[in-house]
Amino acid sequence: MRFFPSLLVLVPELAVFGTAATFPSSHVVHESRTVDPRNWEKTSKVNSSLPIIVRIGLTPSNLHKAEDSLMNMSHPDSINYGKHWTAQQVTDTFAPSDATVSQVLDWLRGNGINDTRVIQTENMGWLAFVASASELESLVHTEYFHYSHNQNSKTVIATDKYHVPEAIQQHIDYIHPGIRVSSGRGKIQRFGNPGQTAQWHPNGDLAHCDQVITPDCIKALYQIPAAPSVVNAKNALGIFEEGYYDVKEDLNLFYQNFSLSIPQNTQPNVSFVDQALPAVSNPYAAGEFSLDVELAYPIVYPQKITLFPTDDTYYVENSSYDSGFFNTFLDALDGSYCTYCAYGECGNDPDLDPIYPDSNSGGYNGTLMCGVYEPTNVISISYGLQEDDLPVAYQKRQCNEWLKLGLQGITVLVASGDAGVGGPAGYDSTNGCLGPEGKIFSPAFPNTCPWITNVGATKVYPGHTAFETESAANDPSTGFASGGGFSNIYPVPQYQAAAVARYFETTNLPYASYSGEADLNTTSGAYNSSGRGYPDVAANGDNIAVWANGRFALEGGTSGSTPIFASIVNRLVEARMAIGKGRLGFIAPALYANPGVLNDVTNGTNPGCGTEGFYTARGWDPVSGLGTPNFPKMLAYFLALD
Repeated sequence: MRFFPSLLVLVPELAVFGTAATFPSSHVVHESRTVDPRNWEKTSKVNSSLPIIVRIGLTPSNLHKAEDSLMNMSHPDSINYGKHWTAQQVTDTFAPSDATVSQVLDWLRGNGINDTRVIQTENMGWLAFVASASELESLVHTEYFHYSHNQNSKTVIATDKYHVPEAIQQHIDYIHPGIRVSSGRGKIQRFGNPGQTAQWHPNGDLAHCDQVITPDCIKALYQIPAAPSVVNAKNALGIFEEGYYDVKEDLNLFYQNFSLSIPQNTQPNVSFVDQALPAVSNPYAAGEFSLDVELAYPIVYPQKITLFPTDDTYYVENSSYDSGFFNTFLDALDGSYCTYCAYGECGNDPDLDPIYPDSNSGGYNGTLMCGVYEPTNVISISYGLQEDDLPVAYQKRQCNEWLKLGLQGITVLVASGDAGVGGPAGYDSTNGCLGPEGKIFSPAFPNTCPWITNVGATKVYPGHTAFETESAANDPSTGFASGGGFSNIYPVPQYQAAAVARYFETTNLPYASYSGEADLNTTSGAYNSSGRGYPDVAANGDNIAVWANGRFALEGGTSGSTPIFASIVNRLVEARMAIGKGRLGFIAPALYANPGVLNDVTNGTNPGCGTEGFYTARGWDPVSGLGTPNFPKMLAYFLALD
């Protein structure tokens, strides 16, 4: 394990204990499963003398109060609105209690594992030590086996169940190795459609916004004024990227043709996360990279942009169907996340996440970057997977970290996806949908986490102008439709409950639904009516003008919508800072409390899974959320808040 490379040298001669066939009456089963995980086969029993790195995740304190704390500072009616915490306050609030640490250590001492063998992480989240297999089996009264993956060469150590003393069970989140093995299946998606060459229209031509979306079209759609000439140097817009691409020449061509007010050679700052090489060669990906920056700069300039290209060339170019996502990025922003424990997950997942140092060609040879960058006030993310692609515990642990960023005043906006109510085809499903017949809608990750703000896509339909309300983005020729739907993991959050209920009351959907943790192999429903709905908002995401790879092209997708909305939020933060107010943090509750600051979208659907998908409606809907930005209304609203 990369967190404790020196653990093996800390172990004294290991005692050999026999594995107990039964467990004492003072113990209880802590975790168990009755069937082997999919694609994994139990092979041989672990050799009793094999040294194993053991991690005990300690139960965090106050986790049950996290949602209330976030809402207390995010809802506009709260007297504590905008009173965000420091990173240290967040760490201290959720660290395991002293009683938790001491009682678990007492248990280890009583089983011959003394303090000199145990390491506690800096954030106090978990304990680690090395034990022989037989010593570990005696400690938790079980047997450990090797498991082999039937589709690749991976092997792991796991068990069917294990036991801990009932008196301290409340203090233990989980023990690794335990019952869990990786079940990741998704392939990382950049939400966007490949650019196509198009007829070039001059800068400032608003007559063709139904064909080509230029910076002037965006400013007209959302009534965005020119940015102030003097800005706060600490208020840069953050943009997450997978890998890094040199697009300097494309940016200069874009400025020359569409944004003459931006000087040539204006470039974003770059904060590399676990990067080995400064550039990756991929023409399509480079176009997507250009899209983010070319959409953002005309809105925020002279504000700065900070890119966070994440993971080395090897992992970027070899992302597979069992990849995790975003953990290394979050590690770099919050050092405590590198060892944070929740839901049976401690630190990064070695079966899903990149491992550093990376000895592969193009690999990053340094150690995992933990807490090396301060988060920007606003972060735009145009990547994702599907909920069904990753273990639930993996997603929930990460969702807690998005919540913690919100507690610190960071606004995170994520693209809602480009496949309507489904996911991309070709992984475990020919149409990207769930269930044995591929008829169940597939919600996206990390979008369904309630503590991020999701951005769907709209477009100016042919024959319409930038001065009219847009429609939901839906392009049958490419299969692009604004992603949206309902979570199978998270229930509808408090701040969204009334809006979701109103949608179901006023919209006649032709699909049956299910509720809660339904069996997707047997349910006749198409979506979870009790789940967190997304997107929350929307912005234009089709026919967007870019310069990429030296040519003019049109691109689309929620990967365009998200940097637009994020740039507007960054402008709002700038305006607040100019009058001595703070950043906005988790912005969704304030928008749901006053949806009139957005342009309601009531035309269109988001097809997928062989259906029309969901319908737009007055108010919130799972196609366009609450609607698109109205900059003057949003500015007045957020300037008035404390």
